[in-house]
Amino acid sequence: MKKKCQENFQQTALEDFGYEQELNRVLKTKDLVIYGLIIMVPIAPFGIYGIVNEAASGMAALAYLLGMLAMLFTAFSYARMAEAIPIAGSVYCYASKGLNTTVGFFAGWAILLDYAFIPALLYLLSGAALHDMMPSVPIFLWAFIFIICNTLINIRGIEMAAKVNKVLLVLQLIILTYFVICGVIGIAHGVNGAEFSLKPLFNSNLGLSAVMPGVAICVLSYLGFDGISTLAEENQDGGGTIGKATVIALLVCGIIFVIQCWVAGMAYPDWHAFKDPNTSFYVVAFSVGGNALKLTCEIGITIALGFACALSFQTAVSRVLFSMSRDGLMPKAFSKIHPKFKTPYVATIFVAVIAIIVCSVFSEMIDILSCLVNFGALTSFAILHVAVINYFVFKTKKYNFFQHIVLPTVGFIIIVYVWIHLAIMSKIIGLVWLTLGTVYYLVLTFVLKRDTSKMQV
Repeated sequence: MKKKCQENFQQTALEDFGYEQELNRVLKTKDLVIYGLIIMVPIAPFGIYGIVNEAASGMAALAYLLGMLAMLFTAFSYARMAEAIPIAGSVYCYASKGLNTTVGFFAGWAILLDYAFIPALLYLLSGAALHDMMPSVPIFLWAFIFIICNTLINIRGIEMAAKVNKVLLVLQLIILTYFVICGVIGIAHGVNGAEFSLKPLFNSNLGLSAVMPGVAICVLSYLGFDGISTLAEENQDGGGTIGKATVIALLVCGIIFVIQCWVAGMAYPDWHAFKDPNTSFYVVAFSVGGNALKLTCEIGITIALGFACALSFQTAVSRVLFSMSRDGLMPKAFSKIHPKFKTPYVATIFVAVIAIIVCSVFSEMIDILSCLVNFGALTSFAILHVAVINYFVFKTKKYNFFQHIVLPTVGFIIIVYVWIHLAIMSKIIGLVWLTLGTVYYLVLTFVLKRDTSKMQV
């Protein structure tokens, strides 16, 4: 009876915004939290530990802790908007309702840049790792296999994707536990100068300023938690659940990041000795667990990126395309729902095709592709914070000073700070993407005479 009432309430909420329930409401709070953890990748530091640690002067654990606290402000803004606007489409919908349709379009267009290119980057990173183990198999072929598998899972239904996510999350946590146990044993035995210490968490001899460059890098590891909001029309418990799951996922993943970096920092305290920042974590793994742990970590991060994280990003971008399509801002085909699986299958296939094209073009230029990501997410996050203030303070005039003014203002300042420190290439390509979006929007509005006012209050 309770479930039926929730479904009726959710249907009414969608109808209030002019939509019908088309997607399957099968996800529970735990499924949303797992999705958020998967898309952030609990073992993400395996791949960039050395880079963050070097930038943070050996305090990678502190960098991740501060990064988590910084991103919490954005998570709170997502939570407030998810409660008020329980619609798939994430920041596109929030900006459209909180500000106006034009700004909403550009927020959605910006996030599409990341959502479109991040899966391709993840596929290539995983393919590169497997190619290193099996040189006879090209990077692109590995990427192609990942793309086909994830596409089939996503088309089959969100419920199946949720089940796969659970398995992949458990696998990552097992690998992480293996590393932590080996690390603690190694520290206890003083392997290579290992010792229990607070220095990886805070080195009083260096001060807080020494860690800030590392914070600017590791903040990007948390990008993706916003993907939970794209599942607003597939969860069983209403918009409040989306916000709750977003904050929980960010906190849990942040704690996991801090623990593994703290253990790594204690297990190999001489961070100046690392020759290659890209492989630093595997050096630590080999030091405390031998080749078995090193190989396990390498395979683990490959599966986590190529299957788990990329699968979740593909799910997210298909929902954004679905939402923008039904509002007339994208080709109508993207809003088509599979009659049996209740998934936006055309949008999902389109995302797969884009990933194949991008992978084929950038298979030998992964470093350049990495410059394309993050611009869109940070830009849309900044818009989101403004939308929260405008929606609650000026539109609905029902606001809490702390929740709807203070928190989003601090969040906006943090996002702008990180945005300023993005790579120049990322900014250039991001601005080119926004220029293309401007041209597309003008053609849509003035040439095709498309009505883009559906989302306005």
